[in-house]
Amino acid sequence: MAQNIAKLDEIMGAAPVIPVIILDDVEAAIPLAEALVAGGLPALEVTLRTPNALKVVEKMATVEGAFVGTGTVRTKADIEKSIEAGAQFMVSPGAPRQLLEDAKSFDVPLLPGISTATEAMAAAEMGYQRLKLFPAEAVGGAKLLKSFASPLPDLKFCPTGGVSVQNAREYLALPNVICVGGSWVVPGDVIEAGDFDHIRNLAATAARLTETA
Repeated sequence: MAQNIAKLDEIMGAAPVIPVIILDDVEAAIPLAEALVAGGLPALEVTLRTPNALKVVEKMATVEGAFVGTGTVRTKADIEKSIEAGAQFMVSPGAPRQLLEDAKSFDVPLLPGISTATEAMAAAEMGYQRLKLFPAEAVGGAKLLKSFASPLPDLKFCPTGGVSVQNAREYLALPNVICVGGSWVVPGDVIEAGDFDHIRNLAATAARLTETA
């Protein structure tokens, strides 16, 4: 099947920011997810960059109201393990053809990463109309996405990489941006300290980014 656009739109449209989470402490998984959801950020991307990442996904998937996905998905094995752990969506840093072909065999949608118009067009030809711009700031940021809007009107993006509370509004103001991905709402030192109230407050601030001043 092609990319499940309706499902991705539900997940990406749930809040302005998808936290990009690098976590190895399984015990912190549930309180972290609860804090983010309580703050207004229900879509959570857990990157497959730590030994316990899949266990973290399993724990977070039990939190009511959370859409838990995996990031740094690069292979068919990553897809299979993600789904087995309970992931509801998957995110890749790139869009190699084999990965896009493999993802079509599964019901859980993949959000592939692209950094150029050519890559975006190639992904669209394979049925992928929801994409991640990565690494967003390094490849042109909001100016690049603005230039994509007219020639690629059917494509919508989640820019990630260098996105912060300082520049997120610039991205979110673009018509082809549904949400942004960012790690600023999940600082490692705050998680390590167990200060989940602070995480909830960061999430609440991020959830209000699309509100008019």
